[in-house]
Amino acid sequence: MPILTDYARNLVARALCARGPSLPTAVYAALGTGGTVAAGLSGEPAGNGYARQKITFTGTGQQRNAEALRFVFTATAGTLTHVGLYHAASGGNPLAFGPLAQNAPVSGPGTVTIGAETLTLNAE
Repeated sequence: MPILTDYARNLVARALCARGPSLPTAVYAALGTGGTVAAGLSGEPAGNGYARQKITFTGTGQQRNAEALRFVFTATAGTLTHVGLYHAASGGNPLAFGPLAQNAPVSGPGTVTIGAETLTLNAE
């Protein structure tokens, strides 16, 4: 997931200039159908049991999700193609987004799982 949003780029720039931005205290993963640098993830599902998942990263350079992420659906949500990071469980500011390794068609009740250490983030 190498695409930082404009919000995240500005956050990093202020931190590097000792302007002390308020850094996120928690990060949540979300699923969607696309995204842009300005707005972050797009096409995030609403309802049908879907909820963003709190994510914990580990690593000393490239960051990886420490545990598997499980998005549960109670009904059809379409084909999800992207994952995004936010600093809130709902709403909030977008931090980064990128394509899933493979599309996740949700045609009824089920779970979309992102395995532990498969979601990576590096500051490129």
